[in-house]
Amino acid sequence: MVKRVAIFLLIFAMGVHNAHAVERHAEVRLKDLGRFLGWRDNMLVGYGIVTGLAGSGDTPRNQATRQAMSNMLSQFDLVVSQDQIQSRNVAMVMVTATLPPTAAVGDKVDINVTSTGDARSLAGGTLIMTPLKGPDRQTYALAQGPLIIGGYRFDANGNLRQKNHPTVGTVSGGATVETAVQADLVASNGSLSFVLKDADAMTAERIAQRINQALGAGSATSTDADTVRIRAPAGSESLNAYVARIENLAVTPDQRSYVVINERTGTVAAGGDTRISPITISHGDIRVSVDTEYMASQPQFVGVGGSGVRSIVVGNSDLRVDEPVQHVAATYGHTTVSDLIQSLEKNHVSTRDVIAILQAIKAAGALHADIIVQ
Repeated sequence: MVKRVAIFLLIFAMGVHNAHAVERHAEVRLKDLGRFLGWRDNMLVGYGIVTGLAGSGDTPRNQATRQAMSNMLSQFDLVVSQDQIQSRNVAMVMVTATLPPTAAVGDKVDINVTSTGDARSLAGGTLIMTPLKGPDRQTYALAQGPLIIGGYRFDANGNLRQKNHPTVGTVSGGATVETAVQADLVASNGSLSFVLKDADAMTAERIAQRINQALGAGSATSTDADTVRIRAPAGSESLNAYVARIENLAVTPDQRSYVVINERTGTVAAGGDTRISPITISHGDIRVSVDTEYMASQPQFVGVGGSGVRSIVVGNSDLRVDEPVQHVAATYGHTTVSDLIQSLEKNHVSTRDVIAILQAIKAAGALHADIIVQ
């Protein structure tokens, strides 16, 4: 049995020096850095019935399905009590959809259908017309159509074969918009607000400066780290053209240094310009090998000394300590995480040891970045 007892890391910070190299990053469009306040998706939900199942639907003990079937049939002047509904060819489902920020009557949106009862599979089923409502309980779309499952479930005589999740399906373009929606971008004070995906005061200020360069001084002001207030268009310029001009502007976003570590998979991700102060790294390991050999000690006169004489098993253990030559002993000046990792890889240091080294450098105060452990 070979067991790694310890990894010896000796890290000396040669001085913490906050050095920022001036590098030119690629400019990014504002469209990719954030969105205008009011431009958002809208969640829709509804419940309905899937029919046409081959005996894989909800069982008769599912009261909600029986009630839903009775209510649906009553709309067609069919009076059927819940006790008379015993079919397993139907299933009660929840239907969800995402309505885009702007949608006109007649537009098609995709829907997701999930079973809420005890149905075994929705394969081959068709969703009956289902109203989809928003948080205000108003109907915005109607959903209907045959399901696409992407899986199956078959069982017979105790044998079961299943692929993916047969109780979840989709319908591409299965909902039709019935109520038009329009994003309201202009606030009551006559301004637009641009919201950054990742809050950063420097990036917000650069966005405000770039908009002022393109649209004139005083057109934009950064109010906080994630919001830029923009003056609404004046004159005959349409709001859509005004927004398109702003979204097409490009700035260089300021980046905060992060080192993301996933110890389960041995993955390290870091920006190429994440700085490390001058440091010395000494890295090695100790391995201990324990080999045990079992032998039977057989008495010379078995059966002569009575019942108290018997064989015994003796274990002989051989303990060896192997301390190989040191893996890494290096001194680095002002460098980056990218250069450090490349240097460690050249010295055949494993990814998991690289993670341990980066964590120790952070503890020594020489790594100028936040470490995120997943």
